[in-house]
Amino acid sequence: MPQNFVYIIVVSFLLSACKQNTLDVDVSDVTINEIKTLRLENDLFALNKTNYNQNTQFLKTKYGTFYDRYIFSFLNKKGAYDSTSKSSILKFIADKDMRQAYSYVTKIYSDDKLQKINADINTCAKRFKYHFKTRQLPSKLITCTNCFNYSVAYVDSALVLGLDNYLGDTAIFYKMLELPLYKTRCMTEQYILPDLIRGWLLTEFDNAQPVNTLLYHTIFYGKLYYCVNALLPNTPDSLIIGYTQKQLNYCKSNEKNSWAFFAEKNRLYENNLKIVQELTSEGPFTGAISRECPPRIAMWVGWQIVKSYMDKNKNVSLEQLMTEKDAQKILSKSKYRP
Repeated sequence: MPQNFVYIIVVSFLLSACKQNTLDVDVSDVTINEIKTLRLENDLFALNKTNYNQNTQFLKTKYGTFYDRYIFSFLNKKGAYDSTSKSSILKFIADKDMRQAYSYVTKIYSDDKLQKINADINTCAKRFKYHFKTRQLPSKLITCTNCFNYSVAYVDSALVLGLDNYLGDTAIFYKMLELPLYKTRCMTEQYILPDLIRGWLLTEFDNAQPVNTLLYHTIFYGKLYYCVNALLPNTPDSLIIGYTQKQLNYCKSNEKNSWAFFAEKNRLYENNLKIVQELTSEGPFTGAISRECPPRIAMWVGWQIVKSYMDKNKNVSLEQLMTEKDAQKILSKSKYRP
């Protein structure tokens, strides 16, 4: 074999090694208590007038305090333990639209499919323990239907997944509800894991701070997406942040211009809530910049700042990053210059 050919192979190998995702850590030796999946939607729709009294007592034991929260939130404002709950629950499971939605859920999300999702969640939990050794892990994943309300939640150590919010972007129910395209586009199976992990982290690392500058929110969500990426290192950025590939391409090709927009006129230190919301809220686009600019552009810029910060400060752990409240410190030490 010619020597120059060997040289090309070696160089190619080294280059590919350099491109390895540093967030894709080895968790083969990390042990956790397995997160079990409980399917509340199946248990709930199995109720009827004959078995109600016996089975609801079982559900209260099986799902703990979440069962009462669930009934209170969606079916009966007096909760699961009130005498009026029986008629409310039976009415809900007899409703034509709710039964049709449940039928869609069972067709799309078989037990086998949920086992695969559960396996991915357990891998994420191992990565979480790798980075956050002293923090508590979820004990279970509870799936349910919730009248198309919240998609994910983290309640009483349980990850909660509203499966009726992931029936596919063309689901008839979403058309009936007249949901906008920018929302239904993300109501598909591929968004379940990123949404679940983001919801978990939002609860773990509370954003309720008495700071309302654009800089604070930009860095907070930058940290959040960076951490989601660390727990899902092989998931495309577009799924993590909920962009189309076209929107992500816009962000990358206009990164300098976006940064210039935030840097000029000290916009990062803006505390006008209306302006902060314009640059961090969901929608079809960021109107403050252009109709081509994706929504939540400040969050994407924040993600790039945090990437730069972690790249230039390799001694900073993920725990230290997520608990760092000084947004200005992260910005300054990131030396972010696209």
